[in-house]
Amino acid sequence: MDIAPPTNPLAEPPAEPVLERLDRIDTLVAQRAPAPAVLAELRALVGEAEAWAQAEGDVRAREAVSKLRARTEKE
Repeated sequence: MDIAPPTNPLAEPPAEPVLERLDRIDTLVAQRAPAPAVLAELRALVGEAEAWAQAEGDVRAREAVSKLRARTEKE
């Protein structure tokens, strides 16, 4: 029987940084921010999404993040 390690109840859920970043991106787009500012946020989103996908252990999420990373690296 596997026993999960204790978790920190005060730790931020892995999805929280992703959701906050998406809000910032929405705000930048609504304000018609320069493309480099939006792109920088999108690139930061990739790292946060990777952390979330790893925490959740979802193969589809990790694949989606890989595709997102490949697309942002083209820019």
